[in-house]
Amino acid sequence: MISFILIILVSIFFTGIVIRTKSIASGRKGPGIFQPMKDIFRLFKKGAVYSETTSFIFQIAPSIYFASVIMAILGVPFGHYQGVISFEGDFVFFAYVLAIGKFFSIISALDTGSSFEGMGASREALYSMLAEPAFFLLMGSLALLTGYTSFHEIFMTFHFGSYVSYALGVMATFVLVMIAMIENSRMPIDDPKTHLELTMIHEVMILDNSGFDLGLILHATNLKFAMYGALIANLYMGNLPIYYSIIIYLAIQTSFAIAVGLLESFTARYRMSHNAQFIFTLSSVSLLIFFGVLMILGKLV
Repeated sequence: MISFILIILVSIFFTGIVIRTKSIASGRKGPGIFQPMKDIFRLFKKGAVYSETTSFIFQIAPSIYFASVIMAILGVPFGHYQGVISFEGDFVFFAYVLAIGKFFSIISALDTGSSFEGMGASREALYSMLAEPAFFLLMGSLALLTGYTSFHEIFMTFHFGSYVSYALGVMATFVLVMIAMIENSRMPIDDPKTHLELTMIHEVMILDNSGFDLGLILHATNLKFAMYGALIANLYMGNLPIYYSIIIYLAIQTSFAIAVGLLESFTARYRMSHNAQFIFTLSSVSLLIFFGVLMILGKLV
């Protein structure tokens, strides 16, 4: 439960730190750290408007999408504390409960009957499909290294003791950061500030959402960023006392948010034709992690 509470707390200021970092990098003062949450609370107070062309799928999809993120967060551990949902192979549950939410988000966009939202849904499905092998190769490699298949036991058993293990940690961090950027449709795959439907991905999918539903979707993005930050933090916390773990956890989450802000400030969005190629290369990095694990285990001849 402690992991769930911390992720909720971090999600309140995560996007604010990202926006604040981007503002400072561009020489602007920018909004306060809590401004994104203020905007979301404002949306929560408003009612949703539904088009006559949509069905009940469009109405329930935001709630299912948000609930899927909450369910995935319940499986994330914190140091030597298990997640609320913890069992052998729970990283598979983690991936596919998120996939359920993504599925309803996609069919919700298709339900509007808009060709632009259909294009965004198609791209979202493609990029999610290409990112999935990288995640499973990463977690499968860590499971092979540690001999366990649950998040809690994998992170508790994984230790840094050699140059290869440090390299594995750096590459695993890179893969998780990039997966977080892809899952949240951020740079360099997508630009949340884009307002041209032909080049938008996630933003064009939610053009018809409003009020409370839009607030759920936007806050789910905050939660997903904090969730992936928690996975990265678990790589480095180990079995430390809780007060040290919380300090390391908050430091890594803050560093992650600043890194996202800097990445979005100094990188350009890739062309649509290059996005799939870039995402697929993450699987190559995960394969390097797999070979590194084989090297540590002495099984690489």
